[in-house]
Amino acid sequence: MAKKYDNDFKILIVELVKSGRPIKEVSLEYDLNDSMVRRWRREYEAKSGDFTKKKELSQEEIELKALKKELREITMERDILKKAVSIFSKNDR
Repeated sequence: MAKKYDNDFKILIVELVKSGRPIKEVSLEYDLNDSMVRRWRREYEAKSGDFTKKKELSQEEIELKALKKELREITMERDILKKAVSIFSKNDR
């Protein structure tokens, strides 16, 4: 089960990295994954130091997300139809 870290701890880790300490060193000292520390740093910078608020999506990002979802669904439907046509064409012979 994944550990949950509170916002104050995340801010402490990011501030240590921003002060010039290498991510590898901080990760080893606090027994954290390097990629998690990098992700926290990105989130910290994107959310102006507040881990509690969700990133607000712009209208274009919302539309892009919806279009990607629709594309996945249509691609899946197309693949299913291709398989069905293949199965039925084998039965016609």
